[in-house]
Amino acid sequence: MRAALLITHVRPEEKLLLAAFGARGITPDVILDRDLVFDLTAGPEQYAPSGVPWSAYDVVFERCVSTSRGIYALAVLNSWGIRTVNTYRTAVTCADKLLTTLALTRAGIPQPHATAGFAEDSAMRAIAAVGYPAVLKPVTGSWGRLLARVNDHDAAEAVLEHRFTLGDWTQHTIYAQQFVEKPGRDIRTFVVGNRTICAVYRDSAHWITNTARGGTTSNCPVTDELDELCARAANAVGGGLLALDVFESPDGLVVNEINHTMEFRNSSAPTGVDIAAAMVDYALTLLSQPAAANTEATL
Repeated sequence: MRAALLITHVRPEEKLLLAAFGARGITPDVILDRDLVFDLTAGPEQYAPSGVPWSAYDVVFERCVSTSRGIYALAVLNSWGIRTVNTYRTAVTCADKLLTTLALTRAGIPQPHATAGFAEDSAMRAIAAVGYPAVLKPVTGSWGRLLARVNDHDAAEAVLEHRFTLGDWTQHTIYAQQFVEKPGRDIRTFVVGNRTICAVYRDSAHWITNTARGGTTSNCPVTDELDELCARAANAVGGGLLALDVFESPDGLVVNEINHTMEFRNSSAPTGVDIAAAMVDYALTLLSQPAAANTEATL
Protein backbone atom coordinates (compact mmCIF):
# COMPACT_ATOMS: atom_id res chain seq x y z
CA MET A 1 0.00 0.00 0.00
CA ARG A 2 1.00 3.63 -0.37
CA ALA A 3 0.26 6.15 2.37
CA ALA A 4 0.96 9.84 2.91
CA LEU A 5 1.28 11.79 6.14
CA LEU A 6 0.17 15.40 5.61
CA ILE A 7 1.71 17.65 8.26
CA THR A 8 2.71 21.20 9.14
CA HIS A 9 5.84 20.03 10.93
CA VAL A 10 7.04 16.88 12.65
CA ARG A 11 5.86 16.81 16.27
CA PRO A 12 6.42 13.97 18.75
CA GLU A 13 3.03 12.55 17.68
CA GLU A 14 4.06 12.37 14.03
CA LYS A 15 7.32 10.63 14.99
CA LEU A 16 5.26 8.02 16.87
CA LEU A 17 2.95 7.56 13.88
CA LEU A 18 5.88 7.14 11.50
CA ALA A 19 7.36 4.52 13.83
CA ALA A 20 4.01 2.72 14.01
CA PHE A 21 3.75 2.67 10.22
CA GLY A 22 7.34 1.44 10.02
CA ALA A 23 6.58 -1.43 12.40
CA ARG A 24 4.02 -2.58 9.84
CA GLY A 25 6.47 -2.35 6.96
CA ILE A 26 5.06 0.90 5.58
CA THR A 27 7.00 4.11 4.95
CA PRO A 28 4.55 6.95 4.34
CA ASP A 29 5.45 9.89 2.15
CA VAL A 30 5.70 12.95 4.41
CA ILE A 31 4.04 15.95 2.74
CA LEU A 32 4.30 19.44 4.21
CA ASP A 33 1.11 21.48 3.94
CA ARG A 34 3.10 24.59 2.95
CA ASP A 35 4.21 22.77 -0.22
CA LEU A 36 0.68 21.98 -1.41
CA VAL A 37 -0.51 23.26 -4.77
CA PHE A 38 -3.94 21.99 -5.86
CA ASP A 39 -5.31 22.47 -9.35
CA LEU A 40 -8.93 22.71 -8.24
CA THR A 41 -10.32 22.33 -11.75
CA ALA A 42 -8.32 19.17 -12.43
CA GLY A 43 -8.39 15.84 -10.65
CA PRO A 44 -6.39 13.32 -8.63
CA GLU A 45 -3.96 12.48 -11.43
CA GLN A 46 -2.04 15.68 -10.71
CA TYR A 47 1.18 15.22 -8.78
CA ALA A 48 1.57 15.67 -5.05
CA PRO A 49 4.69 17.41 -3.67
CA SER A 50 6.09 13.90 -3.09
CA GLY A 51 6.36 13.43 -6.85
CA VAL A 52 3.60 10.86 -7.31
CA PRO A 53 -0.03 11.37 -8.38
CA TRP A 54 -2.51 11.85 -5.56
CA SER A 55 -4.46 8.95 -7.02
CA ALA A 56 -1.57 6.62 -6.12
CA TYR A 57 -2.28 6.97 -2.39
CA ASP A 58 -4.43 4.37 -0.70
CA VAL A 59 -4.86 6.68 2.30
CA VAL A 60 -3.75 10.17 3.32
CA PHE A 61 -3.31 10.76 7.05
CA GLU A 62 -4.01 14.45 7.83
CA ARG A 63 -2.11 15.81 10.84
CA CYS A 64 -1.83 19.53 10.07
CA VAL A 65 -1.36 22.01 12.90
CA SER A 66 -2.98 24.59 10.62
CA THR A 67 -6.71 23.96 10.83
CA SER A 68 -7.53 25.81 7.62
CA ARG A 69 -4.88 24.02 5.57
CA GLY A 70 -5.96 20.64 6.88
CA ILE A 71 -9.66 21.20 6.27
CA TYR A 72 -9.24 22.52 2.73
CA ALA A 73 -6.80 19.74 1.85
CA LEU A 74 -9.33 17.17 3.06
CA ALA A 75 -12.10 18.85 1.05
CA VAL A 76 -10.01 18.60 -2.11
CA LEU A 77 -8.81 15.04 -1.53
CA ASN A 78 -12.23 13.69 -0.55
CA SER A 79 -13.80 15.38 -3.59
CA TRP A 80 -11.33 13.36 -5.67
CA GLY A 81 -12.37 10.12 -3.96
CA ILE A 82 -9.15 9.71 -1.99
CA ARG A 83 -9.40 8.04 1.43
CA THR A 84 -8.32 10.27 4.29
CA VAL A 85 -8.01 10.13 8.07
CA ASN A 86 -10.02 11.96 9.17
CA THR A 87 -12.61 12.93 6.57
CA TYR A 88 -13.53 16.48 5.63
CA ARG A 89 -16.96 16.02 7.23
CA THR A 90 -15.45 15.04 10.57
CA ALA A 91 -12.72 17.68 10.48
CA VAL A 92 -14.93 20.65 9.56
CA THR A 93 -17.42 19.74 12.30
CA CYS A 94 -14.87 19.18 15.06
CA ALA A 95 -12.86 22.28 14.14
CA ASP A 96 -15.86 24.48 14.91
CA LYS A 97 -17.31 24.41 18.43
CA LEU A 98 -20.67 25.73 17.26
CA LEU A 99 -20.98 23.01 14.61
CA THR A 100 -19.89 20.38 17.13
CA THR A 101 -22.60 21.53 19.52
CA LEU A 102 -25.23 21.27 16.78
CA ALA A 103 -24.07 17.75 15.84
CA LEU A 104 -24.15 16.57 19.46
CA THR A 105 -27.57 18.13 19.96
CA ARG A 106 -28.98 16.29 16.94
CA ALA A 107 -27.67 13.03 18.37
CA GLY A 108 -29.02 13.69 21.88
CA ILE A 109 -25.55 13.70 23.47
CA PRO A 110 -25.40 15.35 26.93
CA GLN A 111 -23.29 18.51 26.84
CA PRO A 112 -23.08 21.87 28.61
CA HIS A 113 -25.75 24.41 27.69
CA ALA A 114 -24.40 26.64 24.89
CA THR A 115 -25.63 29.72 23.04
CA ALA A 116 -24.35 32.00 20.27
CA GLY A 117 -24.70 35.67 19.32
CA PHE A 118 -23.26 37.83 16.57
CA ALA A 119 -23.37 41.39 17.93
CA GLU A 120 -22.59 42.89 21.31
CA ASP A 121 -26.20 43.28 22.41
CA SER A 122 -27.34 39.85 21.23
CA ALA A 123 -24.17 38.24 22.62
CA MET A 124 -24.93 39.71 26.04
CA ARG A 125 -28.40 38.15 25.87
CA ALA A 126 -26.87 34.84 24.78
CA ILE A 127 -24.51 34.87 27.76
CA ALA A 128 -27.35 35.75 30.14
CA ALA A 129 -29.33 32.79 28.79
CA VAL A 130 -26.51 30.45 29.80
CA GLY A 131 -26.20 32.11 33.20
CA TYR A 132 -23.20 33.35 35.16
CA PRO A 133 -20.52 32.24 35.44
CA ALA A 134 -20.23 31.48 31.72
CA VAL A 135 -17.32 30.45 29.53
CA LEU A 136 -16.68 32.36 26.30
CA LYS A 137 -14.79 30.45 23.63
CA PRO A 138 -13.62 31.21 20.11
CA VAL A 139 -15.53 28.91 17.76
CA THR A 140 -12.19 27.75 16.35
CA GLY A 141 -9.08 27.23 18.42
CA SER A 142 -7.22 24.77 20.59
CA TRP A 143 -4.90 24.37 23.58
CA GLY A 144 -7.27 26.31 25.82
CA ARG A 145 -6.36 29.65 24.22
CA LEU A 146 -8.61 32.74 24.40
CA LEU A 147 -11.05 31.14 26.83
CA ALA A 148 -12.67 33.54 29.28
CA ARG A 149 -14.74 32.73 32.35
CA VAL A 150 -17.03 35.69 32.96
CA ASN A 151 -18.59 35.85 36.40
CA ASP A 152 -21.04 38.71 35.86
CA HIS A 153 -22.55 41.19 33.41
CA ASP A 154 -19.70 43.72 33.75
CA ALA A 155 -17.02 41.13 33.01
CA ALA A 156 -18.90 39.88 29.96
CA GLU A 157 -19.38 43.42 28.68
CA ALA A 158 -15.64 44.14 28.96
CA VAL A 159 -14.62 40.95 27.12
CA LEU A 160 -17.11 41.58 24.32
CA GLU A 161 -15.94 45.16 23.82
CA HIS A 162 -12.37 43.96 23.34
CA ARG A 163 -13.40 41.16 20.95
CA PHE A 164 -15.56 43.36 18.76
CA THR A 165 -13.09 46.28 18.77
CA LEU A 166 -9.75 44.48 18.51
CA GLY A 167 -10.61 41.02 17.21
CA ASP A 168 -10.96 40.00 13.58
CA TRP A 169 -14.18 38.51 12.18
CA THR A 170 -13.46 35.10 13.74
CA GLN A 171 -13.86 36.70 17.18
CA HIS A 172 -17.23 38.22 16.31
CA THR A 173 -19.19 35.00 16.70
CA ILE A 174 -19.69 34.77 20.44
CA TYR A 175 -20.02 31.19 21.66
CA ALA A 176 -21.07 31.03 25.31
CA GLN A 177 -21.08 27.83 27.31
CA GLN A 178 -22.35 26.94 30.75
CA PHE A 179 -19.55 26.81 33.32
CA VAL A 180 -19.44 23.28 34.71
CA GLU A 181 -18.22 22.68 38.24
CA LYS A 182 -15.62 19.94 37.84
CA PRO A 183 -13.78 17.98 40.54
CA GLY A 184 -10.48 19.70 39.66
CA ARG A 185 -10.13 17.67 36.48
CA ASP A 186 -11.67 16.63 33.21
CA ILE A 187 -11.38 13.45 31.14
CA ARG A 188 -9.66 13.18 27.76
CA THR A 189 -10.74 10.05 25.88
CA PHE A 190 -9.36 8.60 22.67
CA VAL A 191 -11.84 7.03 20.26
CA VAL A 192 -10.69 4.85 17.38
CA GLY A 193 -13.57 4.02 15.07
CA ASN A 194 -16.37 2.95 17.39
CA ARG A 195 -14.28 2.15 20.47
CA THR A 196 -12.83 4.20 23.31
CA ILE A 197 -9.34 2.73 23.54
CA CYS A 198 -8.15 4.68 26.61
CA ALA A 199 -8.68 7.80 28.68
CA VAL A 200 -6.78 10.08 31.01
CA TYR A 201 -7.73 12.42 33.79
CA ARG A 202 -6.32 15.92 33.32
CA ASP A 203 -5.86 17.51 36.74
CA SER A 204 -5.21 21.18 37.34
CA ALA A 205 -5.68 23.78 40.05
CA HIS A 206 -6.85 26.11 37.26
CA TRP A 207 -10.32 25.79 35.77
CA ILE A 208 -8.68 25.21 32.36
CA THR A 209 -7.26 21.68 32.53
CA ASN A 210 -5.53 21.38 29.12
CA THR A 211 -2.06 19.88 29.35
CA ALA A 212 -0.92 22.80 27.15
CA ARG A 213 -1.89 25.01 30.11
CA GLY A 214 -0.16 22.89 32.75
CA GLY A 215 -2.61 20.08 33.41
CA THR A 216 -1.16 16.72 34.48
CA THR A 217 -2.38 13.34 33.26
CA SER A 218 -3.15 10.05 34.94
CA ASN A 219 -4.98 6.94 33.80
CA CYS A 220 -8.77 7.02 33.76
CA PRO A 221 -10.57 3.66 33.60
CA VAL A 222 -12.81 3.34 30.55
CA THR A 223 -16.16 2.30 31.97
CA ASP A 224 -19.02 1.02 29.86
CA GLU A 225 -20.80 4.34 30.45
CA LEU A 226 -17.82 6.39 29.28
CA ASP A 227 -17.21 4.18 26.24
CA GLU A 228 -20.86 4.28 25.17
CA LEU A 229 -21.08 8.07 25.51
CA CYS A 230 -17.86 8.72 23.61
CA ALA A 231 -18.65 6.26 20.82
CA ARG A 232 -22.05 7.92 20.29
CA ALA A 233 -20.50 11.39 20.32
CA ALA A 234 -17.77 10.38 17.88
CA ASN A 235 -20.34 8.92 15.51
CA ALA A 236 -22.37 12.15 15.74
CA VAL A 237 -19.53 14.19 14.22
CA GLY A 238 -18.63 11.66 11.51
CA GLY A 239 -16.38 9.20 13.32
CA GLY A 240 -12.72 8.38 12.81
CA LEU A 241 -9.78 9.10 15.10
CA LEU A 242 -10.91 11.52 17.77
CA ALA A 243 -10.14 12.84 21.24
CA LEU A 244 -13.07 13.92 23.39
CA ASP A 245 -13.06 16.19 26.41
CA VAL A 246 -15.60 14.96 28.96
CA PHE A 247 -16.72 16.66 32.16
CA GLU A 248 -17.91 14.95 35.33
CA SER A 249 -20.79 17.31 35.99
CA PRO A 250 -23.20 17.22 38.95
CA ASP A 251 -25.73 15.71 36.51
CA GLY A 252 -23.39 13.07 35.08
CA LEU A 253 -20.93 12.86 32.20
CA VAL A 254 -21.17 15.56 29.52
CA VAL A 255 -19.14 16.01 26.32
CA ASN A 256 -17.37 19.36 26.17
CA GLU A 257 -15.36 19.31 22.92
CA ILE A 258 -14.12 16.92 20.23
CA ASN A 259 -10.69 17.11 18.57
CA HIS A 260 -9.86 15.60 15.16
CA THR A 261 -6.04 16.05 15.07
CA MET A 262 -5.35 15.43 18.73
CA GLU A 263 -2.03 15.33 20.50
CA PHE A 264 -1.43 12.16 22.47
CA ARG A 265 2.21 12.01 23.53
CA ASN A 266 1.31 12.59 27.20
CA SER A 267 -1.37 9.92 27.26
CA SER A 268 0.21 6.66 26.09
CA ALA A 269 2.46 6.29 29.15
CA PRO A 270 -0.20 6.69 31.88
CA THR A 271 -2.71 4.48 30.05
CA GLY A 272 -0.29 1.83 28.82
CA VAL A 273 -1.97 1.98 25.40
CA ASP A 274 0.03 2.44 22.20
CA ILE A 275 -2.24 5.13 20.76
CA ALA A 276 -0.16 5.65 17.63
CA ALA A 277 -0.32 1.93 16.78
CA ALA A 278 -4.11 1.91 17.22
CA MET A 279 -4.42 4.94 14.95
CA VAL A 280 -2.33 3.36 12.21
CA ASP A 281 -4.23 0.07 12.45
CA TYR A 282 -7.47 2.00 12.03
CA ALA A 283 -6.12 3.74 8.93
CA LEU A 284 -5.23 0.36 7.45
CA THR A 285 -8.75 -0.96 8.03
CA LEU A 286 -10.05 1.72 5.68
CA LEU A 287 -8.37 -0.09 2.79
CA SER A 288 -10.95 -2.85 3.01
CA GLN A 289 -13.77 -0.35 2.55
CA PRO A 290 -14.91 1.27 -0.70
CA ALA A 291 -13.34 4.71 -1.02
CA ALA A 292 -16.81 6.24 -1.32
CA ALA A 293 -17.61 5.18 2.25
CA ASN A 294 -14.76 7.39 3.47
CA THR A 295 -15.13 10.35 1.12
CA GLU A 296 -18.88 10.92 0.76
CA ALA A 297 -20.59 14.19 1.61
CA THR A 298 -17.48 16.36 1.38
CA LEU A 299 -19.20 19.67 0.67
